[in-house]
Amino acid sequence: MRLIYQPIYWTYRTVSSVWYWAQRRFTTAGLCVFGGFLVAGATGLDVESTVTYQSFAALLGLLLIAFAGGWKFRAQFSATRLLPRLGTAGQLLQYRVRVKNLGQSVYRGLTLLEDPADPRPPYAQWLEYQLAESRRVRPFRVAQRHRTHPFRRVKLKEAEVPPMLGLGEVDVTMNLVPLRRGILRFSGVTLARTDVFGLFRAFARVSVPQTVLILPRRYPVPPLALPGVLKYQEGGVALAANVGSSDEFVSLRDYRPGDPLRHIHWRSWARSGRPIVKEFEDEFFVRHALILDTFTTEPQSERLEEAVSVAASFACTVLTQESLLDLLFVGPQSYRFTAGRGLAHADQMLEVLAAVGACPSRPFETLEHLVLNYVSLVSGCICVLLAWDEPRQQMVKKLRQLDVPTLVLVIVPPGTRLEPGVMQDEPGRFHVLEIGKIEAQLAKLK
Repeated sequence: MRLIYQPIYWTYRTVSSVWYWAQRRFTTAGLCVFGGFLVAGATGLDVESTVTYQSFAALLGLLLIAFAGGWKFRAQFSATRLLPRLGTAGQLLQYRVRVKNLGQSVYRGLTLLEDPADPRPPYAQWLEYQLAESRRVRPFRVAQRHRTHPFRRVKLKEAEVPPMLGLGEVDVTMNLVPLRRGILRFSGVTLARTDVFGLFRAFARVSVPQTVLILPRRYPVPPLALPGVLKYQEGGVALAANVGSSDEFVSLRDYRPGDPLRHIHWRSWARSGRPIVKEFEDEFFVRHALILDTFTTEPQSERLEEAVSVAASFACTVLTQESLLDLLFVGPQSYRFTAGRGLAHADQMLEVLAAVGACPSRPFETLEHLVLNYVSLVSGCICVLLAWDEPRQQMVKKLRQLDVPTLVLVIVPPGTRLEPGVMQDEPGRFHVLEIGKIEAQLAKLK
């Protein structure tokens, strides 16, 4: 089977290269003329019974003139891309490109195109995805949803360039829509000039390598009474920020027998002539754990992408409250990131989520161990899971046995129904989110 896929892969690369080249080189009118040329060539083979060959010859001549007049573009330009630091998947990203004419000629009617990095994966990654899709999609099932362009990262739009004088400089507003989170890479920009018929474009390329971080897609989440109550945090926010392990500092007072020597405030003692110690106070506040399930063997997993989006939506909602939020997930190693109450902002949590990848090689119990190690610190848990199997139910069951309020959200393919199982006696704390309906289902949460 693997040998069969290799020629399919090279066919895929060849066809995609030709189509990408044709879309960029031909204008819309040029594609129509080229399409008419192919149709005329296919229907005009019998020159005795049809005159279609005459259209074929006319269109061929028109295309040859367009190729000859629009193939070379010897102008020289420089470009600077003024990108924002962050973008968001599924949302319009607008920025400016400053283009400078390095010659003395005047140019009008130019078009600016972005040159993104090649999104096509190497053979091993492409094959892994195809084999996973063949296992997921059952034959002879009409009502299954097939993913289109799974490796495509961005939807590009070209822009018109204002007239440029010799050695002149102009700003061009560019618009694109990122389709996936992560790092979006650009290799350069291309300035295009059409031939006299407006069919074919000649290119002048400028190398401008650059990257922008694309944050996960977010969904609106209604105000929720999240699980959890005020809970004692040893060391307060100071401990959460990894500054120390003492309680929250309140004031200075006179020394009392039994006070630790490490609490003595030496400067005050020297100034007053009597021992002075620092007084601390225990702090109670709400702290939630956002548990993200990354355990999937599906490459380019759509469920993982939606799980990250759901986690990002809750991260933005929870961090508007006076509480801490611990993001827990497993990748090459176990991770815990804390935000809230001045420790970190929502954007920093989203940047972490933008880089989250699948964990196909480690057991789910790794996440369970990570959660149970920190569960004594948290007031409640929000679990975003990719399945509702025995290991995941066991983790939720252990959290409930420890009296930790838990909100469970399970991402499933369209049409899937799940039984709450261990969450049967807690209505409103178990929700199934179907891909394609997640935004509407999140809006119904209470």
